[in-house]
Amino acid sequence: MAGENTFYEAAGDRDLRFAALVRTLAVQDPVWTLAFLGWLRGAANMRSASLAGAAEASRALLDAGLPGGRRMIDAVLQRADEPGELLAYWTSRYGRAVPKPVKRGIADAAERLYTEFSLLKYDTASKGFRFADVIDLAHPSASSPAQGELYRHALDRRHDRPFAPAASLEMIVRNAALRARAAADPSVLLDTAALRDAGMTWEDALSLAGSRVSKAELWTALIPTMGYMALLRNLRNFDDAGVDDEVAARVAARLADQGQVARSRQFPFRFLAAYRAAPSLRWGHALDRALTASLANVPALPGRTLVLVDRSGSMFHGTSKRTRLTHADAAAVFGTAVAMRNPGRVDLVEFGSDSKPVTVRKGESLLRVVDRFGNLGGTNTLQAVRRWYSGHDRVLIVTDEQAHPYQTNPGSAVPHDVPLYTWNLVGYRAGHGRSGPNRHVFGGLTDAAFRMVPLVEAGVRGAWPWNY
Repeated sequence: MAGENTFYEAAGDRDLRFAALVRTLAVQDPVWTLAFLGWLRGAANMRSASLAGAAEASRALLDAGLPGGRRMIDAVLQRADEPGELLAYWTSRYGRAVPKPVKRGIADAAERLYTEFSLLKYDTASKGFRFADVIDLAHPSASSPAQGELYRHALDRRHDRPFAPAASLEMIVRNAALRARAAADPSVLLDTAALRDAGMTWEDALSLAGSRVSKAELWTALIPTMGYMALLRNLRNFDDAGVDDEVAARVAARLADQGQVARSRQFPFRFLAAYRAAPSLRWGHALDRALTASLANVPALPGRTLVLVDRSGSMFHGTSKRTRLTHADAAAVFGTAVAMRNPGRVDLVEFGSDSKPVTVRKGESLLRVVDRFGNLGGTNTLQAVRRWYSGHDRVLIVTDEQAHPYQTNPGSAVPHDVPLYTWNLVGYRAGHGRSGPNRHVFGGLTDAAFRMVPLVEAGVRGAWPWNY
């Protein structure tokens, strides 16, 4: 996660390591780097890291006199606030002189992404670079006369010029009219169709209504207009407002729908965060089903597997400043998912200074199993492998690899012909063992990580999970 402090390393140090690595790769293999960054923003759903990576890759290509920066930039910008975010990153690193390939990549993205709804949702005073700033700096072309009017509207309101939105901007006109009506009569915000037609976000509707209407009624009107992630984030608010059970049941049905889970591209761990944040039990089953659906990549593994989940102190550092979830949570979800996908063939163990098995009962909720993991102090990885390895066909370790100095190379406790897979969740430079024959180390952890074991064991030259 770009910009995030960790237990052992500051965010700035980590980000500089990442930037240096991307710059090197961009010059050595720009085609691979372009495909990787597009995959990182898309399938892997990593926003900040992919934007920073594209900026650094473009800088390196420019310095080396190579083309490709425009495509790097355009490939990662997939949401309408991201052209501004990339400009903010660039100017903070390299100043306000933005090279032409970078401008053109940002302009390409703005032309794709700037719509009436995206302006209403993302063009807010809290943004360092607003739509008008991007338009002024990058000069995107308008794909249609209506988009040209949208650009003019964005510029007028940014520069405090008197304006009335053009009639062709129907959603913006309706939004302004609904806001004016709501100032006198907030009950107009209880009309779901009016909210949707005006592109009114749930944040804006709550702000406009204040305490003048029932929160339960307002949420009831807003819920049909809300996206999947917005629903997931607001379960506590629905409970606090007293949204009735019939409305809650409709929300739960959307949360549990496998198709919506897949399209939402939420990290599996977000469902655990929602489960812990929601005070009511009425969301639990839906969140458990959603979490299970989000783990569709968990493979069926032949033979017996030992899964070791690190629950040492450093693992309880947050994965992001925007969530209370920890690396220990992520590791527990991963290990439990593998155990539940392979009943009777996986020995699941949590370890720290000591280690102990975690039982997974048939038909049990994954969320309930995760709640049984504990905090086990230090990190004695080698001891855990020695204690629990017993002729298994493979060993999986989910950890931050920060073990005691004398506890290096846990692979020494496993026969050389038995594969050992380590997932370093945090991405520290120092690890507890090297990659090599039957010893595989992966950085980071998303649901895509589950695919790695069968790919490696297939014994063929595997392709990258992106095309290039």
